[in-house]
Amino acid sequence: MSATITAFERSPDRGRGLARDMRVRWALEEVGQPYDVRLLSFKAMKEPAHLALHPFGQIPTYEEGDLALFESGAIVLHIAEHHSGLLPDDANARARAIAWMFAALSTVEPPIVEREMATLTERNKTWYDERRPMLEGRIRDRLDQLGQRLGDADWLDGGFSAGDLIMVTVLRRLDSSRLLDEYPNLSAYVERGKARPAYKRAFDAQLAVFTAQGRT
Repeated sequence: MSATITAFERSPDRGRGLARDMRVRWALEEVGQPYDVRLLSFKAMKEPAHLALHPFGQIPTYEEGDLALFESGAIVLHIAEHHSGLLPDDANARARAIAWMFAALSTVEPPIVEREMATLTERNKTWYDERRPMLEGRIRDRLDQLGQRLGDADWLDGGFSAGDLIMVTVLRRLDSSRLLDEYPNLSAYVERGKARPAYKRAFDAQLAVFTAQGRT
């Protein structure tokens, strides 16, 4: 039975592969599992049928048989645990890969999202120009630490894993800021992720939704 995921009918990322369903699409492509996509309008995301799947009215969700999940990290972890290709066989390496998933979502992503929200909602406020350096400083602190840990390795801990998948999608949120340009090894790391065939298939699938809406 194929899984069904939900995605934006009209994504605010304009087909750039930044919406969180991209993580789930990429994971499913990496493990070679087919999936269906149910597209939702913003109105439908707040209606009871969707709220029964996702109590916060967001995307993505994941349904397979009698299982329904929400939160992209939890969905990717479920996929990785049930299909080979995203988690190492060695128990300790497996635990470390999962730790990197949590690090991406809990440590690296929050200051990036905080900057995004400030840019969207506060850029016309009198305090924004004073606040922005502080927000970007928090991001640079995390990028400094992550860049030092990655060094000249291809991936965070041995071979490519679900930890890298989540981390690459988090770092991609910096595309429009140029902050990542200050970290050549992290920029190269993201490009390695984007060069993976599974990533390309997932990106093309998400972009096709935007294109089908006639919004290129």
